[in-house]
Amino acid sequence: MDSGTLQAFQRELCCSICRNYLIDPVTIDCGHSFCRPCLCLLWEEGQAPKGCPVCGKIPQRADFNTNIALKKLASLARQSRPHNINSSEKQICVLHEEEKGLFCEAEQRLLCGSCSESPEHEAHGHSPIGWAAEECREKLLKKMDPLWRSTQEMQNNLNQEIISLQDYAAFRKGMIRYQYQKMRQFLLEEEQLHLETLDREAEEIVRQFQDSEVRIIQHIKKTKDIYRELWEMCHMPDVKLLQVRREGLSSRPVKPELTSRPITGVLDMLNKFRVDDPLSKERASHYMNLSEDVRNVIFGDDHDGAPRESQRAQNFAAWGAQAFSSGKHYWEVDVTHSSNWILGVCKDSRTANTNAFEEAFFLFSSKRNNLYSLSNIFAPLTHYVQRPVGRVGVFLDYDNTVVSFYDVSKGSLIYSFFPSSLKPNIVCSHS
Repeated sequence: MDSGTLQAFQRELCCSICRNYLIDPVTIDCGHSFCRPCLCLLWEEGQAPKGCPVCGKIPQRADFNTNIALKKLASLARQSRPHNINSSEKQICVLHEEEKGLFCEAEQRLLCGSCSESPEHEAHGHSPIGWAAEECREKLLKKMDPLWRSTQEMQNNLNQEIISLQDYAAFRKGMIRYQYQKMRQFLLEEEQLHLETLDREAEEIVRQFQDSEVRIIQHIKKTKDIYRELWEMCHMPDVKLLQVRREGLSSRPVKPELTSRPITGVLDMLNKFRVDDPLSKERASHYMNLSEDVRNVIFGDDHDGAPRESQRAQNFAAWGAQAFSSGKHYWEVDVTHSSNWILGVCKDSRTANTNAFEEAFFLFSSKRNNLYSLSNIFAPLTHYVQRPVGRVGVFLDYDNTVVSFYDVSKGSLIYSFFPSSLKPNIVCSHS
């Protein structure tokens, strides 16, 4: 083979990205071949779409098998070249003044032919430098493959987390928008009610004044007497006037107070439908087993012989004092001293071994490995919001089939179940 043909053959075995002989070569859809690591790194740094570095054609897939034939040819080409072509100085044995062309596997060092036959090395395994280098490259490739797959898996997980967070943000935006729509409607109705009440009160006051002229005249006379008394005080001697003022100043002190209320007024609205003492006294007569994945809850009677401490993830149920079949209702539950709790509504069924998740609307707070999380039974959806540490408000709009949960200390919405079939009330709290 002449030198021109040999050089052309060698060029075909070179990667157009790194300009070296192919390592773990892959051939993409357009027919061009590259080192797998070179192609992965190039596509990782570049922007989509990922095309061929030579012709720009975009492959239909991104996972390619190793071109075995091309890999063997590239390996032979590497082994046929002088192994010291890239060295700054030749590897010459100082003892025998021969070029080192063998690799000792036991001592991981280069040897000349004479050294390999010496008693010190004759029992060791030896191989040509080119062949040993190919073995080393193969080991490196085996280490690189799981590393690359690990980075891709982590990147995919990160992308999935971002998508999940964006989906949750969109979902919560819709939930908050729906909540404010309800608030606007309530404020319009409240405004109309206030105006009508003001009109009725004004009419009643006018009627009372018209029906009692004597009282009006007495009031006017009393006002004039007070005015005259104040006028006379203005003409008192200084000492007497100051004494009168000092006596006036010793009257009951003023205690200014500011009313603290949520900016949105949501708690003011909800308290109009407040239910006092929503929980019954039956909380000690029932128990509830909560599974690790927060998907299964079984209610039953409390057995005196069973030690409660031995039952893992056990809560005790407190049923609602009454069942609702219409209207709007709001109640609050103190969860300050509870690490795991469940609040919500479900149908009025207290049969043992009943699955409480059927036709139910529950909000969960669970503690796993000292970490708290909020979720509900649908999906289950994990709420990327801070766990309430005080009182939790529950709002039931039976006619519109809406159940909402609020953080009372912040006056903020935790979660709202949108319209669907609704059953009577139950509240479950950690004991």
